[in-house]
Formats: sequence, C-alpha cells, structure tokens
Amino acid sequence: MRCPKCHHNGTRVLDSRPSDESRSIKRRRECEHCLQRFTTFETVEETPLLIVKKDGMREEFSKEKMLRGLVRACEKRPVPIEKLEEIVVQVERTLRNEGEKEVRSQDVGERVMERLATVDDVAYVRFASVYRQFKDINVFIKELTDLMNKN
Repeated sequence: MRCPKCHHNGTRVLDSRPSDESRSIKRRRECEHCLQRFTTFETVEETPLLIVKKDGMREEFSKEKMLRGLVRACEKRPVPIEKLEEIVVQVERTLRNEGEKEVRSQDVGERVMERLATVDDVAYVRFASVYRQFKDINVFIKELTDLMNKN
C-alpha cells in the first residue's frame, strides 16, 4: 500500500475491523517512512449483475432504481424505509447467490412482489399493477382475488 503523503510503498497495518455490515474491512495503516497514519477499505469486487429487460436490452442491476420503485408503491402507506431497503438487500443477495450473470427483469419483479406481499397488501397491488402492466380491470380483480385467497 502506497502512503498518500510521501508515496513510500511500505506500510504496516495497525488495526483491522469489519465495516459496512461486514462487506468490507477497514484498516488503519502507518507509513514506515514518514509515520503518516491513514485508513484504507478493502472490499470484494463483485461482478456486474445484468438485468435483461422485456425488450431484450440489458442494464446493470441498480439497488437505487429498485428502491425508488418500492418507495413509489408505498407512498402514503405505513411502511418504514428500512423495510424497503431490507427487501432490496434480500433480493440482490438472492440474485447474486444464484450465480447467474444475467437475470430476467420478470424474475427480479417476482422476487420483489413476493417480499412486498408480506409487508403491505396495498403496496403489493400498486407494485404489481405497474410491474405486470394490468391491461384492464379484470386482470386487476384477478390479482386482488389471488391476494385475498392467500390471506
């Protein structure tokens, strides 16, 4: 590790501890030459996860985009933002654990809806109506009926 002050290559680690929910390691270092102390972070470089859209286009997975969709579905609903962030983390973890480099957007949406259905019924229906692009009232009623039968 190169010192940010004198650019000497020799440093020693004084302290290491987990950071960012154990997804990275924070290291306190000291330059062997000028004794400057500084902090570094070590993280795993994840391979990009590509989402294959309905039209065949591909885009990189975005936690922020998924969270925006969930927030919109939960507007004026008693759902804490922490719960929505938890859903995003769970879905991303599930997708990455499957080991696929490309995932269909339909599969991502289904996983989100599974988790959202357990949090808030109204938010679930809102998300499903946009995600599944309900064409008419009959499809909407069928989705509501299915939801009521599950409960």
